Amino acid sequence: MKTSVLRSFALALVAVLAAPAFGAAASRLPAPEKIVLKNGMTVYYLRNSDLPVVSFQMFVRGAGTAFAPPEAEGVAGLTAALMTKGTAKMDADAIAEALDFMGASFNLSCADEYAQVRGDSLAQHFPKLMEIAADCLTGPSFKDEEFVKERAREIDSLKSLKDNPGAAVRSYFRKAYFGSHPLGRLASESSLGKITVQAVRDFCARRFRPDHSVAAVVGDIEKDKLAALLEATLGRWANPAGAAPSDGIPALPQPKGRKLVLIDKPDATQAYFVLGAPGYPMGDKVTPQAAVMNTLWGGRFTSWLNTELRIKRGLTYGASSVFWTWAPGGVFQASSYTKNDKIGEALDITFGLLAKGGQEGFSADEIESGRNYIQGQFPPTLETNASKAGAYVRLAFYKLGFDYYDKYLAAIGKVSPAEAKAAAGALLPRNDYVLVVVGKAADIRAQLQKFGTWQEKKISDPGF
Repeated sequence: MKTSVLRSFALALVAVLAAPAFGAAASRLPAPEKIVLKNGMTVYYLRNSDLPVVSFQMFVRGAGTAFAPPEAEGVAGLTAALMTKGTAKMDADAIAEALDFMGASFNLSCADEYAQVRGDSLAQHFPKLMEIAADCLTGPSFKDEEFVKERAREIDSLKSLKDNPGAAVRSYFRKAYFGSHPLGRLASESSLGKITVQAVRDFCARRFRPDHSVAAVVGDIEKDKLAALLEATLGRWANPAGAAPSDGIPALPQPKGRKLVLIDKPDATQAYFVLGAPGYPMGDKVTPQAAVMNTLWGGRFTSWLNTELRIKRGLTYGASSVFWTWAPGGVFQASSYTKNDKIGEALDITFGLLAKGGQEGFSADEIESGRNYIQGQFPPTLETNASKAGAYVRLAFYKLGFDYYDKYLAAIGKVSPAEAKAAAGALLPRNDYVLVVVGKAADIRAQLQKFGTWQEKKISDPGF
């Protein structure tokens, strides 16, 4: 075990050392080469021979949580987790031991629109890593005992989630905002309990397809050797017979008026809130203006929201806002927490700042600070092999072009106060929003009445 830990440390160390020096050049993403396998999978490739490290990432379109059948919410995440728990050639322990010996990392997980595969290793072990990846994708065993263990683990995790109101409020908001929309398909104790191992097998067989997959490899490997390796591993992954299932997500809900939900957690000493409203789709033309605006409003430590709630008044240890984006649309989300007796004050301040953003906008000095902040924070996000591979896959998945980040940063530098104010006016909610609060209802109910009529739930009730 000591040897494997040292190998893992060595791999992490060389990954850090492989990062280029910080600066303007680090923000540029080199154009990758393209490899198309015989089964239809597209792989983007960038050679980096500075150090003997290789990173692999892949998105499988239509295999994310939004594509779980309504009667089997949670099956997508359960499927992804189980695909690394044993194959026709290796059981779960053998996979774990092989990765440990190599000092490599490999996992499958689910986002909303896709399943994600990630792997990193030293160059000498990359062929073995791809063998493991191919086995997990082409021949997962889905053994009954592994299914029972993983399902129980995920149910226990959901039970624990409700003991953490800061995490639980986000799931309650998600359900309140999206409802029956595919983006509202969240695993619950009840839904997981109804899922069978056959449902997992069916989801994998139907949704995991090479012709719906896009991948990227970045690191110390020659293109010809990589192409041969990919054909010998992922190339043997065959497309299922019959027509491919739909992999599109419907337009997102557009809240009209106020939807207010109070989740009663009788032992809570603090109240947590998430407020959300329609945003914009991935890659929308408003992205640069919205990014500068949000950085100033709630996206950094010195933002308006955090300054007012934390720095000036000491109501919280953290307050922030973010834009979540998907192909068909997006959501603006602001969140924070405070003592039960201060939740009304915190919400009053938040709504006041929402109004201020659209009415007054931001000063020229603030805009310059926000632009500089984004341009300074962005370069490190593309420094490593893994981050470059992830960027290639994401940009290809959303069809944004590999020069997208260069154009984005250039646009950030040109955002004006008027444009940021316009973005605030269009995207910061005033009257149409969803607001979810988790706290001790007996202590906070009276403070919340002035905001409207609330739907109440108990945190002990099943699901979200």
